[in-house]
Amino acid sequence: MTQFRPCIDLHQGKVKQIVGGSLNDKGATENFVSQYDAEYYASLYREHNLTGGHVIALGKGNQSEVMNALRAYPNGLQYGGGVKESNAASYLEAGASHVIVTSYLFKDGEFSWDRLDKVKRETGTDNLVLDLSCRRTADGWYIATDRWQTVTSTQINKENLLELADHCDEFLIHAADVEGLQAGIDEDLVRFLSYDSPVAITYAGGARSLADLDRVKQLSNGNVDLTIGSALDIFGGQGVTLEECIAWNTSNT
Repeated sequence: MTQFRPCIDLHQGKVKQIVGGSLNDKGATENFVSQYDAEYYASLYREHNLTGGHVIALGKGNQSEVMNALRAYPNGLQYGGGVKESNAASYLEAGASHVIVTSYLFKDGEFSWDRLDKVKRETGTDNLVLDLSCRRTADGWYIATDRWQTVTSTQINKENLLELADHCDEFLIHAADVEGLQAGIDEDLVRFLSYDSPVAITYAGGARSLADLDRVKQLSNGNVDLTIGSALDIFGGQGVTLEECIAWNTSNT
């Protein structure tokens, strides 16, 4: 059944909410920069028993914040950002419940099954989340890597999702074109993801109110979870409160 999932996005060593499509080497368009650190948010999620959330490091300069968050909520947060074969196990040892992998799985824009196998040997299938964040094109959605700036040749379609599901525990899918805009979810993408997936799917991008949880539940037949970022009161938003999301989860368990 659809659930709200929390997040901690880190950029330049700070907890932020940004416009996803604006992220590049020079910076990003910021919706919110928190006065609190990652440990504060991890402890908050732990206090309220919110599970399945993720902490994402967007670029360099975030590792101390990442480690503080993982220590504050051991086995309660997934971690993504620069994860590859050589460091995947270290994040699990530091307290992450799962590691989230995207860009490492692609070489010259093409998906690498060899790299996926190498990561799996370090993490196991049960501790691996595949980030299939994507951009919309004229003929569907394609996975985007390198902070969502590089659109790969791998399409988000049922065949690919079913094949990849054999190699991970969950999918995380940001709709990069609407991420951080608070202009509404990509309903077509959520509806597409309503197929009977053998693994859990979390969608992120554009959510702006509690009604979006109801909408995702309806569109996906309860098969997709939702992350809400910029619209959430704890990130300076005015669309929905964390308290409301917690109550929604309880009522939809």
